[in-house]
Amino acid sequence: MPEMKHGEHLGPMIRRLREGAGLSQDELAERVEFLSGRGAGSLGRGDISRWEREARLTGPFWIGALASALDVPVSEMQAARGRSRAARAARTKKVAEPVSAQGILESLALDESMAPIVTTGGYRVGAGDAERILRRTHTLRLADDVIAGGDLVGPVTRELAGARELYRTSAHTADVGRALLVSVAELAQLAGWVGSDSGGAVDAARLYRLGVAAAREAGDGPLTGQLLGSLAYFESNRGASELGLQLAHAAVAATGVGAPPRARSLALDRLSWCATVAGDTQVALRAVAESQEVLAEYQPGEDDHLRWLYWVSEAERRVMEARVYTETRKPLRAVPLLREVLESYPVTHTRELALYLSWLAVALVEANEPEEAAAAARRMLEMTATVPSSRAGGRRTVVLAALRPYGDVPEVAEVLNCWPAA
Repeated sequence: MPEMKHGEHLGPMIRRLREGAGLSQDELAERVEFLSGRGAGSLGRGDISRWEREARLTGPFWIGALASALDVPVSEMQAARGRSRAARAARTKKVAEPVSAQGILESLALDESMAPIVTTGGYRVGAGDAERILRRTHTLRLADDVIAGGDLVGPVTRELAGARELYRTSAHTADVGRALLVSVAELAQLAGWVGSDSGGAVDAARLYRLGVAAAREAGDGPLTGQLLGSLAYFESNRGASELGLQLAHAAVAATGVGAPPRARSLALDRLSWCATVAGDTQVALRAVAESQEVLAEYQPGEDDHLRWLYWVSEAERRVMEARVYTETRKPLRAVPLLREVLESYPVTHTRELALYLSWLAVALVEANEPEEAAAAARRMLEMTATVPSSRAGGRRTVVLAALRPYGDVPEVAEVLNCWPAA
């Protein structure tokens, strides 16, 4: 067994042990990949290089296989990772600036009362009733993956009105009341999301504020962060970039460091986007890096009780990272990320697939690849031609505007002729 060095950080440890074993980075990658049980191609020389330079800390999934490949106790490697994380935190300014989540919440002028009208008498609601509402909410949430906001906003807002009325007019225990508040908050978030995709059919900001009020009343920090992050994203995308950035910082704070990794990663992803829109590239890139590190700590099954996190994944995180790179004029970083995600993205998720294709098209334009950009744009435009989504409509405008300076390229000219005013 190789000798251990007291106080050694993870990156230097990996490099020292690899070189001591006479392994190249490619050879170590192959060995770790085999021991992990992952398929061929899931790990490469570049990953080992990043681990050794600590450009990226080795995630919990790989630690065991890496320790076995280098013939050291996994506890030693975990301790080294802990030292590296502590050192990184000490030398890196925290992404979440000293923002008072309470102050931000007070500034929202939350005028949505969540106080029950009655506390005794009337229809008594049990835990089963609350759970049924939460299940229906998740069914609607899954429907949003394949149905555009314009078709879904009616059913969701009706479900929200019913849940809120049930909470305010029924008799229930404190635990059931909290479950009902959670259902109201989750429905309000979904209603705001599909509402913002429906071309202004509803007041999305008001719905998000209602959700914040319900989540706060329920004492659910991660859900409060989810609602604040959704509101931040909405405000940033409609031009209120400074407010959006403040709300995104508050969302990170409300989510809390003790929240499950996927909840923290989601809050950080929204912060990265809001910072990008506000022109704060340093905060955006720090949030991207921290989100990646946090998500690497996720263990399947640990947050199943938070059904609204079902869609948060490494693929979705990479899309947000690529969007940040595209907006900050780093297309050569964005294009490989988007291509990798799009290769296996579900074709049934038409709206999201089209939106991600739109980012690929813009990134390819920035990378001076107009022919490939035109191909991505054509696919995106064909997919969204009949989708009632304001997000898709907005991205069609952006993509065509990005292509117009290359109108003399035949492939681009063909796209512009087919969709002159999409």
